[in-house]
Amino acid sequence: QVQLVESGGDLVQAGGSLRLSCVASVRMFGFNAIGWYRLPPGKQRELVAVASSNGVTNYADSVKGRFTISTDYAKNTMYLQMNSLKPEDTAVYYCNSVVRGLDYWGKGTLVTVSS
Repeated sequence: QVQLVESGGDLVQAGGSLRLSCVASVRMFGFNAIGWYRLPPGKQRELVAVASSNGVTNYADSVKGRFTISTDYAKNTMYLQMNSLKPEDTAVYYCNSVVRGLDYWGKGTLVTVSS
C-alpha cells in the first residue's frame, strides 16, 4: 500500500509560480511511473505531467515550457514546479504513482489562479 500526500496548493495571481509537493509513504525507487493530474472546475480530470521509470517525461501541451515534474528520491517526494500560471490552471491537483501495476492517488491540493 502506498499513501501519497500533496501540499503546496494556494491562491496565486496570474503570472505567478507555485511548487506542489507529494510525499510518498514508501521509497520511490521501483515506482513504474509518477505523475500529476488535475481536475478543473466543471471539467474532467486531465494529465498534467508524467515521468516513467525509464526516464521518459511527458507534459500536457497546455503546460509545456511552464511546468516541470521532478523527484527527490532521498525525501520520497515528487514535485511539480508551476511557472507563468494562468487562470485556466485553476484546479485540484493530484499526484499519482504506479507501483507494480497498481495506481495510487493522493487526495489533492487546490490551486487557484486569479486574473
